[in-house]
Amino acid sequence: MNKALDETLSIEIAQSITSKANKPFDNAYRAVLATEKANYVQGFLAVAEKPYQPIEHGWMELRDGSGQDCVVRIVDPTLPHLHKSSQELWYFAAQSLNIKQLKAIIAESQEDYPEDDPLPIYGDAPYEYYGDVMLGGKEYLEAYQAAEAKCKELRISHAKNY
Repeated sequence: MNKALDETLSIEIAQSITSKANKPFDNAYRAVLATEKANYVQGFLAVAEKPYQPIEHGWMELRDGSGQDCVVRIVDPTLPHLHKSSQELWYFAAQSLNIKQLKAIIAESQEDYPEDDPLPIYGDAPYEYYGDVMLGGKEYLEAYQAAEAKCKELRISHAKNY
């Protein structure tokens, strides 16, 4: 299965939902609500710039086709605020929720913890450590480690070029 950032659709959706800088989870949530058959995804972003550290991020994915011919389009409604091209961004998914799952989790979170922001969503305990933070399950740890490895690769590549 191939995954590629759809820059054009990311910008169109960002404009239609009036996305905001530094609100990737809210932007992804609103984008999923406005798009048919999209999945809400949380994970990490590796960016080809200093400080070369994984960034916790949210986006949505659209699946085209099925089986081995399946192509997943990453649609990032925060893209216009990142000021980067697709060649400078790498996405590492930790969890994916369809619209029904997303709405149920948000409703439950708002009922159980009305004073807290329901996003991002970390799933059920036990949680793993990644970096200095303990949130999310094993999938979060694996996504963080993959993003961290990419950041290290980018840092080394940058050092060799300068």
